[in-house]
Amino acid sequence: MPTKTIGVREEVYERLRARKRDDESFTDLIDRLIDESEGDWRDGFGSLSSEAAESLREAAAASRGGFDESARDRQAAAIDRLAGASGDEERPDDGSDAADADDASDDAGGSA
Repeated sequence: MPTKTIGVREEVYERLRARKRDDESFTDLIDRLIDESEGDWRDGFGSLSSEAAESLREAAAASRGGFDESARDRQAAAIDRLAGASGDEERPDDGSDAADADDASDDAGGSA
């Protein structure tokens, strides 16, 4: 079987040598290490306990609820700012319109 020569740093060589068994070659060692590291990435999926899964569901729901509330608040604030900028702002019907008009005419030097 053909072979290849590879260069490794001294530190790596020492680490490999420390893991090498007495009865194996460096080729066997590298082959073993590769086999050990090649796990199926899907192993372990679905292995949460029922309690952990429920806790995760609750945390996700709480996070979504907080986001929804925060998004609603930000949206309402943005709409208010846009309405104010366009002059279409609705004012409460509590008589404050008259007071605002008086303030404006006072600023202009006139009287109402």
